[in-house]
Amino acid sequence: MSDTVVTDATARAARTGFAVALVGLLLDQASKLWILHGTDLPDGGEIAVTPFLDFVLVWNRGISYGLFQQESVIGRWLLVGFTVAAVIALSVWLRRADRTFTAVALGLIVGGAIGNLIDRVAYGAVVDFVYMHAFDFSWYVFNLADAWIVAGVIGLLYDSFRPDHGGAANGS
Repeated sequence: MSDTVVTDATARAARTGFAVALVGLLLDQASKLWILHGTDLPDGGEIAVTPFLDFVLVWNRGISYGLFQQESVIGRWLLVGFTVAAVIALSVWLRRADRTFTAVALGLIVGGAIGNLIDRVAYGAVVDFVYMHAFDFSWYVFNLADAWIVAGVIGLLYDSFRPDHGGAANGS
């Protein structure tokens, strides 16, 4: 009987996690399509949203926060390959997660990674456009996929330190 409960919990958690990944992916891609085709940002424009938030277009040829910039074709496809491998591994972990919180965190990471993967394949770089700044402080330009990935990692870290849980790293 307990095997059935675990299987049901795992299936429910996985469905939820993959649904989160899909919604995150769709929101990310819709926002990027709007930036590219519904604004003048590709022509060098800027949209001031608030005193501390602007939309600007930046093509990120690296990974998070512009690290490991790849100008060569081989570098681009190495990043694509790495991302595909990461998405597969995280999807396997998500499928095995029996806790909804863990599955949602993994779903955020998977959805974000696929969103940036689509950009890299389609455009050769990731579409970044959210620019936060205040006073003399300037944050990196990022996108919704990056936000999902960061939120998912924070969720996994939080889950791994919960006293009632053996840690997110064990796949539960």
